[in-house]
Amino acid sequence: MEFLGKLHETVVKYPMTDIWMDSCGEEELEYGLKRGIVGATSNPSIVGAVLKEELPMWEGRIKELIAENPSDGEEDIVWKLIYEMVSIRSKKLLPIFEETKGKKGRLSLQVSPKYYRNKDKMVEQAVYISSLAPNMQVKLPASKAGIEAMEEATYQGVSINATVSFTVAQAVAVAEAVERGLKRRKEEGLETETMSPICTIMIGRTDDWLKKDCTQKGMVMMPEAMEWGGVAVIKEAYRIYKERGYCTKLLSAAVRNQYHWCELIGGELAQTINYSWHKRLNACQVEVTERMSHPVDPKYMEVLNTLPEFHKSFDEKGMAPEEFVNYGGFKDTISSFIADYDNLCRMIRSYIIG
Repeated sequence: MEFLGKLHETVVKYPMTDIWMDSCGEEELEYGLKRGIVGATSNPSIVGAVLKEELPMWEGRIKELIAENPSDGEEDIVWKLIYEMVSIRSKKLLPIFEETKGKKGRLSLQVSPKYYRNKDKMVEQAVYISSLAPNMQVKLPASKAGIEAMEEATYQGVSINATVSFTVAQAVAVAEAVERGLKRRKEEGLETETMSPICTIMIGRTDDWLKKDCTQKGMVMMPEAMEWGGVAVIKEAYRIYKERGYCTKLLSAAVRNQYHWCELIGGELAQTINYSWHKRLNACQVEVTERMSHPVDPKYMEVLNTLPEFHKSFDEKGMAPEEFVNYGGFKDTISSFIADYDNLCRMIRSYIIG
């Protein structure tokens, strides 16, 4: 068989390892679907980036939405636009969703990043997003309030995707919340078989934070070791998930190097990869072979284990849920997500004001 790149080879040889596209862009989805992707992710940041690339396609519709809703503010128009875009793009994945009876073929959309402290607002928006299309999946941040929202949203039939998540402690808290939500549904005789909860670990951003923390503290660390923190974290979370039989599946995100893909090959998990890294990895020369069962090199673990922030990331009891919002990666990521959301609102505001 002739493979259309290394990621295509990955999904053919290791069908338990799903590859997703980290975008809801039309070009990106078409590219990925030809190469075996079975899911996609979006959030206001991603929608903003897609909108810039596809502006000729959407500019007329933006103006129509403003004209059709004369009393709406910029945020109202932003969400109408987001909901419309993801509803349309979710259809590209619908055949996969139908073929796998809901286990694959979903498009994830994140609730407003500004809601990360408000359980009730997150649940309300999650339920609405889930109603947009049969194959929607809803991203909720792994803050304490977000994890509480995940339990309630799961109970209400929403397939969740935990995001702004970087650590084993968060991943375990997410899985336990989903188990509670599913248990409540089952006790009431409600359907759970077609639900597909996911917990993202943004392993590249885990690495980003560990490097940033070392820089802030004036530390000099072995450069190669600093590329393995996120891989170590997701392998540890995967071990725990398998050991405990959680219904939630892990999803890796925020690719920064080849290890963030190749070291997870053969694992029963998913990887969401942005368009740029799809093309880079598809063209690389790395051998496609099972590595999920390979532990991180002890010499790198020895270096990582000298870092208090790595212990927060790697240890199941490294943080309590109340502490998740104080983790450096969480603060950096939620800040960037809110800033991107504000930029999207500013863009729509310019059309409203004229």
